[in-house]
Amino acid sequence: MKPLRTFEDMLELFRAKATSKRVVIISPNDEHTEFVVKRCADEELINLTLVFDGGESDELKQFCRNSKNGKITTLSCADTAAAAAMGVKIVHDGEADVLMKGSLSTDVLLHAVIDKEGGNGLIEKGKTMSHIAVTESKVYDKLLMVSDVAVIPNPTLEQYDSMIRYDCDVCRSLGISSPKIALIHFSEKSNPRFPICQIYDELKQRAAANAYGDMSLDGPMDVKSACDKESAQIKHISSPVTGNADVVIMPDLEAGNTFYKTISFFGKARMAGLVTGTCAPVVVASRADSAESKFFSLILACIAANK
Repeated sequence: MKPLRTFEDMLELFRAKATSKRVVIISPNDEHTEFVVKRCADEELINLTLVFDGGESDELKQFCRNSKNGKITTLSCADTAAAAAMGVKIVHDGEADVLMKGSLSTDVLLHAVIDKEGGNGLIEKGKTMSHIAVTESKVYDKLLMVSDVAVIPNPTLEQYDSMIRYDCDVCRSLGISSPKIALIHFSEKSNPRFPICQIYDELKQRAAANAYGDMSLDGPMDVKSACDKESAQIKHISSPVTGNADVVIMPDLEAGNTFYKTISFFGKARMAGLVTGTCAPVVVASRADSAESKFFSLILACIAANK
């Protein structure tokens, strides 16, 4: 399969799968989430359950009432905490495939997702939550995934192991049968002064032992070497990954988030993302993310939900 180049390619892949997905959106009170609801309904892409918290617009309520295709269900709660709990329980009970955040605080949503006391959370035993961002850049010839830009501050060896497994799963759902994953550092030389290099060495040993299936994993290397073959050749780095990475694994959250924000603002890259490690994909878009970013994040999550 030819690598996906644009988010429109990703949307066409979703359409081609011809599987109906059920999505719960909690607190769809902001303009950008309303755009997502209307586009999904107008194009009959997804079955939506909207959990209102009392802050929704009259226009959106009227749109839902007038929707003729039967793909929108609405529920009402007294506040955002109740809406979050209800939406998470719907997914927990297997009545929806994807959870999406609207205008409510991320902390409120994640409190319901984790739900250590009520037993309705979405964290599977032994799993680690992580975040995968997908970027579309004019200077790269395919979509590029980045982990982790939003959840894990300083990943341990086992958290990196989980991240790589999630990344491989998402890659394969996007048609990348043998993902190429780059372990990012500022240098291609493994240096014992940096503990991350020891973790990278262990991850490479696990990959060589087929822990992650058919894939290529290499590093440390810088982002430019991972995505630009000429740069790698100049540095005499030879690897199936160099110049052709599908995924870049960041050394920590600071590096990942800075990279994410930099290429989206200065590089004008388009972005999508989802939380993994949960029993169903969760879209936790920032309130500052564009309507387009939220829409394609939902499409990505629906594709990733095809297990």
